[in-house]
Amino acid sequence: MRTTQPKILIIEDDPQIRKFLMITLTSHDYAAISAETGNEGIRLASSVKPDAILLDLGLPDIDGTEVIRTIREWSKVPLIVLSVRTQEEEKIKAFDLGANDYVTKPFGTNELLARIRVSLRDTILAQVENTEIIIGDLKIDLLKHQVQFRGERIKLSPKEFNLLKILAMNAGKLLTHNYLMQQVWGKAYGDDNQYLRIYIAQLRQKLEKDPARDQFIINEPGIGYRLEIGENT
Repeated sequence: MRTTQPKILIIEDDPQIRKFLMITLTSHDYAAISAETGNEGIRLASSVKPDAILLDLGLPDIDGTEVIRTIREWSKVPLIVLSVRTQEEEKIKAFDLGANDYVTKPFGTNELLARIRVSLRDTILAQVENTEIIIGDLKIDLLKHQVQFRGERIKLSPKEFNLLKILAMNAGKLLTHNYLMQQVWGKAYGDDNQYLRIYIAQLRQKLEKDPARDQFIINEPGIGYRLEIGENT
């Protein structure tokens, strides 16, 4: 059972709508945080880790679609668009970029609250159900912090486990050095990739025991790494 209030980030430049949303959410036991611009919203999405985002598309600095695009590079947080734009192509673009829902202004309070509940419910169900990552012969138990590969238990340090987990959750995708550093070590480490290189090497030693056969963690020089484990490893 959730013991803390779900955090909802509001990215909206209209002060009256922003105030209305803040009052509505707080009165229904949500912790509301607000941003007036797209760039501020992106920063808050990264720092406060909201449980859901309400996003206006018409922002003063950048278009809301750019906010969706940027946030989806590193987060799967439920994102509900609130917009006066009613054209079908606008909605399709928002969904293609990764929006979870689209509510046209003006909207009813009960409808909006229902949409938020649905987005949070789906996220909670996904977190409960996805307690394991299985890719080929690699199995990661997220609850027990255990890793098995080809039936053998692989002992990893907490940092090694977190690094492998991020790679596995994005298997086949190229993840940049900065993204991996921020996810595993935090923003304070910035562009210092020394730790990343060391831990990638340690993971390779534990997983890639036959260099002629095993090449699972692929290096893209100057960019980052991706995990490639086939079904018949």
